[in-house]
Formats: sequence, structure tokens, C-alpha cells
Amino acid sequence: MRFPHLPDWTIYAAVIGALLIVSLGRREKADAPHAPEDDEAHGALLGPVTPFDPSVTVIAPDIPFQPSSGTAFSIAGDGRWVTARHVVEGCSRPALVIGGGRALAADVRLAARADVALLLTEGGPPALPVATQTPLRKGQRAFHPGFPQGHPGEVASRLLGRETLKIRGRGERDEPVLAWAESGRTKGLKGTLSGLSGAPALDRRGRVLGVTIAEAPRRGLIYTTAPDTFGPAIRGEQRADEKALGEAVNTDNYGQVADRLRRDLRVAQVVCLTA
Repeated sequence: MRFPHLPDWTIYAAVIGALLIVSLGRREKADAPHAPEDDEAHGALLGPVTPFDPSVTVIAPDIPFQPSSGTAFSIAGDGRWVTARHVVEGCSRPALVIGGGRALAADVRLAARADVALLLTEGGPPALPVATQTPLRKGQRAFHPGFPQGHPGEVASRLLGRETLKIRGRGERDEPVLAWAESGRTKGLKGTLSGLSGAPALDRRGRVLGVTIAEAPRRGLIYTTAPDTFGPAIRGEQRADEKALGEAVNTDNYGQVADRLRRDLRVAQVVCLTA
């Protein structure tokens, strides 16, 4: 039996169609990507800081502090919070918004070699667990709950690797950081993530891997502190007898988990009071 000869264009069309179906099937959804069951078990282990890490230069303006807002999270139930240093640096009256039009004034301690600041209050909510010694793998996910643009919101990301932030101008320094590719965000949230600075970067067990400190919108990147600087910045600030339990988080529930963390004030908005 002889089969009919198919025109060449039908064969090409079939191949292109198959490739298109495969590529679309592998594409992540922007706001609700599906996580593999064990995404931390795959991907290469992230190596130590080296002089060959890619670098990005940030110019810090030499101007007085301008009131703004950011995010903080609890690391000790006796009233110890972490935020990004640049959120409160130069602010004479930083405070944590606790709802009902009220804000809780905080004292500040700035880390010397990292974009990290410690906020001190009289009492606070339960702490988020911190995992600065956990091995990191390229491709693993992080979730960033906070207050982008001054409103509740959250972002999901995947770890790309290490980079070095070269801060020039006020507070000049070179700081090792982790670079994450944004993979999802709150539905309807568009534009800058300003206000998310200071938010925790949570792993799938709800443990803090670092502090969200910057973004590169054109590259779709989010930067967090690296364990090499975050760990030393908070060393001794958590009580050994305090049990900090994280909530499992994934791409299906990270919005709900973020809402609970904000409602419990384990993640809170930071503002600079002007009066």
C-alpha cells in the first residue's frame, strides 16, 4: 500500500505547531505559576561570594532624607523588627503602622555593612523564623510580602545567583546580594515595587532568607541581602528560647499567607513620621 505524499508545507506546519504547544506548556503563568513539588532539590547549589560575581552600580543621592514608606518584619516577639537600612536612614521618627490610623514609634540601629536596620519597640508579634545557614539553590523560589507602592501586596521570584551592589554616593560601599527574577505578583499591581524594601524573602517553609532591598524593573530583577551580610547583621537579636514557626507557602497560596502575616503584624508597614 502506498501512502499519499504530503506537501512539504504541511510537514513544516505540523513541526512548528508541536514546538509552539510545548513552549506554551512550559511557560509560567505571570501571577500564579505552578511550583514543582520540590523545587529546592533541583538546580545547582549557590556558591560562596567571589570577586567574579556580576556587579551593578547604584548611585545614592546626597540629599536629605525624604519621608517614604517601606516594609518591616518581626524577628523577636519582644519587639525587634528588621527593615532595609535605606528605608529609615536619616528618618528622625520611624514608626510601624499597626492599623486604625495608629503607628508605633521605634528606635533604630543601622547595620554597618549591609542594607539592614533593626527597629526596636516595646513588645511585638511572634517572630518569623530566619534561615541564614540554609544552602541555596539556583531556581528556588522566594516570596516577598509587604507594602509595594504603600499598599498591601506581594511578589514571587526565582533565584538567579549572586551579584554585587556597588553603592556610590551617600553610604558608599560594595555589598554582596542575591538576584531574583520576578515570576509573579499581586494581581493588578503594576509598575514599581517601591515600598517593598525591607520585606522578608521567604522560602517555601516560610523562613526568612534575606531582606528585600532593591529592584531593577527593566531587567525584571529583585535584590535581597545575602546570608553573608544578613546573618551577622541580626546575630544575637533572636532569643534562643523563642519558637518561630513559619507557614508553608507556594505559588497558589502566597497571597493568602502574605495577608495573614500582615494581619498578624508579623509583616508591617514602616513610615517616617513628620510631626
